Amino acid sequence: MKRVFDLLLALAAAVILAVPVLLVAALVRLTSPGPALYWSDRVGRLNTIFKMPKFRSMRVGTPAVATHLLADAHAHLTPIGSFLRKSSLDELPQLWSIFAGDMSFVGPRPALFNQHDLIELRTRLGVHKLMPGLTGWAQINGRDELPIPEKVKLDVEYLQRQSLWFDIHILWLTFLKVVRREGVTH
Repeated sequence: MKRVFDLLLALAAAVILAVPVLLVAALVRLTSPGPALYWSDRVGRLNTIFKMPKFRSMRVGTPAVATHLLADAHAHLTPIGSFLRKSSLDELPQLWSIFAGDMSFVGPRPALFNQHDLIELRTRLGVHKLMPGLTGWAQINGRDELPIPEKVKLDVEYLQRQSLWFDIHILWLTFLKVVRREGVTH
């Protein structure tokens, strides 16, 4: 049921967002050298690695680490990078990952391949069995501001409470957070 919901919602979103996606892609290319998309190695269900696309908000050559680990994250942002992140427009290409079956709309955010502490804790607590999501319970309860143990605690809560209605609730709360631009630090 969740996969059918994901595919139907992704199809609707792709149709509605086709023009904005093309505009953002053009803006990324016009404001900084390099490709419009950045393909990030992420940890998926059962700790498999997959390539997750995002609109590039960082300059080409930025180290592939979590943003909070960069000495000066703002120095690596493209001219429109901060806007893309705060508006969550950088996430739009992840519709591809939903179509491909690597992600769901709702689940724990996929860890970077080198976030060993997050991956280990999620594996120990069974969260690795979930399909990663475009948004999730931890995302709407703190996003970039959460320390890893708190993030995983919320991921475990999602694991225990998951249902179609809970997913719809999380999607609604995500919409509100995006509109208010809450929880983004860079």
